[in-house]
Amino acid sequence: MTYQALARKWRPGKFADVVGQPHVVSALVHALDNDRVHHAFLFTGTRGVGKTTLARLLAKSLNCEKGISSTPCGECSACISVDQGRFVDLLEIDAASRTRVDDTREILDNVQYAPTMGRYKVYLIDEVHMLSTHSFNALLKTLEEPPPHVKFLLATTDPQKLPATILSRCLQFNLRALDVAEITGQLRKIVDFEGVKAEESALELVARAADGSMRDGLSLLDQAIAFSGGQLDADSVRRMLGMIDGDRIVDILKHLVDGDTTALFEVIDAQKSRSINFTRALDDLLILLHEIALYQEAPALATERDHPFNDRLDLADRMDPQMVQLFYQIALIGKRDLSLAPDPARGFEMVLLRMLAFEPSTDLPGGKSTTAHPQKADGQATQNRSVKMANTPIESPAIDTDVKRPQGRTENRPVPILKPPRKTSSSSNRASVSRIDSASGPDSDPSVSAKSEIFADSTNASKSQVIGDDVQSWAAFVEGSNLAGLTRELAMNLELESIDSDTQSLHLKLREPLAHLNNGGRLKILTREVKSHYGDQYSVIIETHHAAANGTSPAAQREQRQREAQADALNSLKNDPDVDDLIKRFDAEIIEDSVRPNSTTTDRGN
Repeated sequence: MTYQALARKWRPGKFADVVGQPHVVSALVHALDNDRVHHAFLFTGTRGVGKTTLARLLAKSLNCEKGISSTPCGECSACISVDQGRFVDLLEIDAASRTRVDDTREILDNVQYAPTMGRYKVYLIDEVHMLSTHSFNALLKTLEEPPPHVKFLLATTDPQKLPATILSRCLQFNLRALDVAEITGQLRKIVDFEGVKAEESALELVARAADGSMRDGLSLLDQAIAFSGGQLDADSVRRMLGMIDGDRIVDILKHLVDGDTTALFEVIDAQKSRSINFTRALDDLLILLHEIALYQEAPALATERDHPFNDRLDLADRMDPQMVQLFYQIALIGKRDLSLAPDPARGFEMVLLRMLAFEPSTDLPGGKSTTAHPQKADGQATQNRSVKMANTPIESPAIDTDVKRPQGRTENRPVPILKPPRKTSSSSNRASVSRIDSASGPDSDPSVSAKSEIFADSTNASKSQVIGDDVQSWAAFVEGSNLAGLTRELAMNLELESIDSDTQSLHLKLREPLAHLNNGGRLKILTREVKSHYGDQYSVIIETHHAAANGTSPAAQREQRQREAQADALNSLKNDPDVDDLIKRFDAEIIEDSVRPNSTTTDRGN
């Protein structure tokens, strides 16, 4: 007997067999059961998701000899004829090959005649978006008011190309792409029925390669059965699809984290002999990075999903979340640009080299500071090449990544070593907690205050001097820290309120308009940076307040310095005799908004 392809053999014969389109099936079933069938339907969606299948099921339900219902018998001559593709009253038209207006008119000339065998004459026009403009115009009137014995079923993969006049005359159903689990479940059902032994991981690989199309999944399953000799296993499917082995993807990511270029390229060279598809290799790397990111942020959710994660727990613990996000973005952009590379292999290698070149400086759990690639930490062969984000203006919208600035590229600004408070029995000799009651002077030099302890001996100092030192120490700490992106923006707008030695916490205030800057991830990064300079036992507490700012945040101090520098520059121009002579001679005036202070002046205190 002639072999029939799985995609044809397993085409659904009833609505209950349709996979992954419950929203469309439910609407059609209710319409048929309640005798409320519209005269024109439009099915849209990517290839292989069931557009033509649903149209044929609808035609069979309308013409079943046992009556109109959502459950056609499948045994009468009409049902059998539809299944075999020889029902004379079901006219399947390929619009891609009949685009001319004359073809459309020929079809419409026969609309007026009654059906030959069935109850309705059904016109199924596939890829309807290929019709010409004149063809659409010729179709409009008939599509809006067809004879009562005619139904139009239109199908297309590109509904954006259809005129609005056509869309408004049809009931439109958008069929979605199937997910991997839905395709895998259907493939399991088929191989069990066909008596083919298949590993679950092999079926999942086929389903992933189908890219949302059930028909593609069945075609790939046919190919995999032939390729493996009827014994589907993950390795044979990977070789058939040109996919890199899953363990090798894990090895590649481990070598990236370690910065071991030699071992990395040994793995890649070994995989080249398998004629791998490098686009799929990047897909596998993206999937692995997604699983790691999910496990880091939501371990319970990652465990619920059926992904074997035992061999990746080590990577999830070793990789900083910032590194995971950076690698994911590089791989995503690299996949987009892979077709522009001289060849896919070099493009794939360049993506990995880019991951080695851009690495965030991170702190591993436990307070141990390191770079992204431990083997490069000595800085001899390869310096810490990190992504450095520019500071964004205060209170302006900022789209940035919380990637820490590398130690090797920061400016030579003093970073205060904040020491814990020294507890004494007498509060009159030591200031254990400082509260900010007034703004510090704008001309204060952080380079001087940075050298002093945040808890100074106040025996011979006034309370205001101690507070001023604390404020300037916090500002100098933020200015000289490795914080970047929105985390740095958050720190720049925080006002130091007090330092509680009893609860071992820094209390900071943030104005309500900037409350959106404060979230768990940025607070975690800020706390980690404070601990590295201040002490592991201290925590950071941020409170939102509605009162007006008192000018003690680093951002406010910087703005104040900029305003004073601007004023000094303007006064300098006004007092310059040469400028005064020009004004008098040419009846000129100074445009104050155009005056810019010297950069060395505005950088005071940095």
